[in-house]
Amino acid sequence: MSLDLNFSEQNRASTNRIRDLAARLSDEELRRPVGAHWTVGIVFAHLAFWDRRVMYALDRTEQDGKLFIPQIEIAVNDLSLPLWAAIPPRDAARIAVEAAETLDTQLEQFPRHLLEELYAYNRRWVVRALHRGEHLDEAEAALRGA
Repeated sequence: MSLDLNFSEQNRASTNRIRDLAARLSDEELRRPVGAHWTVGIVFAHLAFWDRRVMYALDRTEQDGKLFIPQIEIAVNDLSLPLWAAIPPRDAARIAVEAAETLDTQLEQFPRHLLEELYAYNRRWVVRALHRGEHLDEAEAALRGA
């Protein structure tokens, strides 16, 4: 699968979506449940965590000059849940916006040949809009009471 060069536009759009949602929500809305265990604030903390994981993979890939894949198991979401829940929701939203903005810039400036390797391994590491969009959809549905 070849790299879709409009990943930057998709990522920037999802970052704007994070920023816009974070800016318009009250503290009460940030505490609104999303599913059985999450809140809207936890959605933001989750997004920041996974964007920062990709930043770490980018840093190590660029440093090593070859694809670096951090070994993190799926269970990390469950293990991190109490930590994410302890983050004040407004701070989780701020951290999510900051991580998304930083990662968007880093991906846009990343060496093309290494970006191609990352994309071939896991396109969601490059097109962050895919992961962000799933969780933002869930958060917005919860806010609508769906």
